[in-house]
Amino acid sequence: MLKITRTNSENIDFIKLVKKLDAYLKITDGDEHDFYNQYNNIDVLKNVVVIYVNDVAVGCGAIKRFNESSMEVKRMFVSIENRGQGIAKKIVLELEVWAKELGYKSCVLETGKRQIEAVNFYHKCNYKVIPNYGQYKAMDNSICFEKQL
Repeated sequence: MLKITRTNSENIDFIKLVKKLDAYLKITDGDEHDFYNQYNNIDVLKNVVVIYVNDVAVGCGAIKRFNESSMEVKRMFVSIENRGQGIAKKIVLELEVWAKELGYKSCVLETGKRQIEAVNFYHKCNYKVIPNYGQYKAMDNSICFEKQL
C-alpha cells in the first residue's frame, strides 16, 4: 500500500532518507560535494513529502520558496531498491500540487549532470532546462530546470 504524507523537515523518516541521499551524492558529486552540500540544509524546509510503501519510507522531496512566483524543489530521493516504480513521479507531482495550492506559478530545481537518472527524470516530467541560477551559475556540473505549473 502506498501512502503520501505532507510534513516538514523534522519528520524522522525524511531525515533518514536525506542521509541516504547525502551518501549517494557524496559519491556522484566527488570533489564538489562540499560545495553543493552547504546549500542543502534541511532545517529550512517547511514543505516536505514522504512516500511510504507498506508503512516503510521509500522516497522524499521538498519545496521551498525561491521567489514570489516560484518554489524550488529540493532533496528528491527514492531508495535504490524502490526505483523504477513511479515513486519519484508521485513525489514531484505532489510537490507541484502543493506549490500551486500555495499560489506559486512554477517550480525550479538544480541537479548534477552526472546524475543521469535525475536529468532524464526531470525531462520526462516536462521540466525545461534554464540558465543556471544563484550559487549554481559557475558550476559546470549543475543543470537547472523550470516547470510552469
